[in-house]
Amino acid sequence: MRRLVIGSRGSRLALWQAHYVRDRLLAAQAGLVVDVLIIRTAGDAHGQAPLQAVTQRGFFSTEIQQALLAGRIDLAVHSLKDLPVEPPAGLVIAAIPPRHDPSDALAAKFDRRLADLPAGAKVLCSSWRRQAQLLARRADLRIEPVRGNVDTRLRKLDESAADAIVLAWAGLDRLGEGGRITERFDPADFLPAPGQGALAVEARADDADVIRLAGALDDEPSRQATTAERAFLAGLGGGCQLPAGAYGRIDAGALVLTGLVASRDGRQVVRDEVRTDDPSEAAALGADLARRLLEAGGRKILIQLEQA
Repeated sequence: MRRLVIGSRGSRLALWQAHYVRDRLLAAQAGLVVDVLIIRTAGDAHGQAPLQAVTQRGFFSTEIQQALLAGRIDLAVHSLKDLPVEPPAGLVIAAIPPRHDPSDALAAKFDRRLADLPAGAKVLCSSWRRQAQLLARRADLRIEPVRGNVDTRLRKLDESAADAIVLAWAGLDRLGEGGRITERFDPADFLPAPGQGALAVEARADDADVIRLAGALDDEPSRQATTAERAFLAGLGGGCQLPAGAYGRIDAGALVLTGLVASRDGRQVVRDEVRTDDPSEAAALGADLARRLLEAGGRKILIQLEQA
């Protein structure tokens, strides 16, 4: 019998993700025993700090990665969008399982869609990316930051005077909260965070046996699409709180990547789309899109954000 330990955050969604990976490891390899160890991260310890104010990279992953490097755990399961684009030395992403729907979703009171919200509606939102795209569509909206896990955010909506909240579709669906969704935003239009909806199974780079076991869960189209998205983010300078979105997908054998950079008020939006017939060039495609957007006005927007 081979025993593996998966490290995970302790939220209901994080544990769903860890157990999802555990169950697929058990199904792929006979003779495994897989346990889940909960590890508290800085993101958990500072659960009320506005995400927009967070400058620390790896806010939701560093402590788990440290436990992996120290040998306390054999694998780490993360939401891919939470992982810095530059992994720590000694670690690799051994698998990206099939991606869930990467779209954002609106959960609004009275079953309203975005266009139906009253003038000046208050919308809870956890990122500059979402805020910029919301305001680009409805400049009258009042955006209010929100923190906490999915359950906490939904409770804050219910207990406040807010009219709606925007969350990742995948998180709501995984937790059985899909019934709260009043509108799904098309990810090719309302661009998600790079890696949104995907999981990352991380291992030590020198642990060939664990990499082999985890590799059975890897989904090539999901890896190609998210590799392009994360290369795009890296080309902009990294950082999950940039007001930037990206959506990669395989279309008739080609890899298509759409990206945007926006000002926080949504008044300036630079957007473009690129494709390649060779999906193995995903990283190069993402870097090319970042360069194109920076040259088209994205660099000016990012400089303005740094000076704000």
